[in-house]
Amino acid sequence: MKKIFFTLAATVFIAGILLTSCNSPSKKIEKAEDNVVDAKEAVIDAQSDLNQAIQDSITEFQQFRIKFQNQITANEKSITDLRLSIANASQTNKIIYEKKLAELEERNNTLKIKLAEYNEEETDKWQTFKSEFKRDMDELGKAFSDFTVSSKD
Repeated sequence: MKKIFFTLAATVFIAGILLTSCNSPSKKIEKAEDNVVDAKEAVIDAQSDLNQAIQDSITEFQQFRIKFQNQITANEKSITDLRLSIANASQTNKIIYEKKLAELEERNNTLKIKLAEYNEEETDKWQTFKSEFKRDMDELGKAFSDFTVSSKD
């Protein structure tokens, strides 16, 4: 009798587990719909994050461009001022200064073109471009300072 009771209890227990673990088709559909809604929300959030990142990158590039366009314009003004200041130099120094000034002007124009031609949508190359451009501008700025020091001699 105990065996029958134990077998019956085990059978009822297994049947109960099977019935509670099985979902009806309507519950499966509801769960699938919930999963689809959650996935759509996740896609919308990811798209929003991507759009924000792109916007931030574009804004950073625009600020970068404005900053260095202003610096290039300042360099052009310095070139003009230096041309006026070397007019009073001796003939031999004047030739040397004009040659150095022409080199500085060429480097400034090259950087101006490089900045204008950079496509801001090339986000994978942005960090490399930014660091190289800053380095080139710093070198040009140092060359301008060295030139003004040497022109006082």
